[in-house]
Amino acid sequence: MGYLRGFIPWIVAGVVSSFDWRWGAIAGLVSGLLLLLQDRFRGVGLDALILEISTVVYFVVVGAVAVADPGSALADHTDVVSFGWLAATAWGTLAIRRPFTLGIAKRQTPPEYWDMPEFVRVNNHITSAWGAGFTFIGVSLAVCGAVDPRPGWASPPMSPVSSAPPSSRRSTPPGPRRACWPPRRRSRPYPDRPSPAYEKEQTHRDHHPGSKERRSRPRRIRRRIGLEGGS
Repeated sequence: MGYLRGFIPWIVAGVVSSFDWRWGAIAGLVSGLLLLLQDRFRGVGLDALILEISTVVYFVVVGAVAVADPGSALADHTDVVSFGWLAATAWGTLAIRRPFTLGIAKRQTPPEYWDMPEFVRVNNHITSAWGAGFTFIGVSLAVCGAVDPRPGWASPPMSPVSSAPPSSRRSTPPGPRRACWPPRRRSRPYPDRPSPAYEKEQTHRDHHPGSKERRSRPRRIRRRIGLEGGS
């Protein structure tokens, strides 16, 4: 839970930045300061608050730029800059041999394990994994923005969630459906049986015998007989 708590300001800033990046930076700064002061009042050491301190510094810088110049080009690249800042935090703490996950792990581990080489080695690997993830996402966003600079590739500023590129959406209407010609005949469920129309005609002839003889004569003969009878 300690890891997720440190990313709350980034999530808040990402949500608010979808409306206005200035308010997003301010919201991230306020939430980061509240969490930092709350942990300090609880007696948490500074070595366990490296991520929180780095977060506050980032939002101070970005917030100052956003308020001073709302139309700055930084507004379109805050997603790349934010992941680059997190990657620099992870790799920087590894460079000084003070991985930022070490202080968080100490809060959940008995003191007798803190000086063990295995304990430090595991935290180095965890911090390296975080740094690699931040670096990969930042580079991916930068490449996507360079390939297609139109809006839609990158996520809202300072947000870890990305959306699908607009080029993948269908822009042309579907073409007309081709008619099937000649029309297909519907298969009968029982082909060996006579059709219902034939059965109906047979039933009518059985109940009206005279109609069978009249229908058996050709139409011309019936007309001729009618004319001769009239003459």
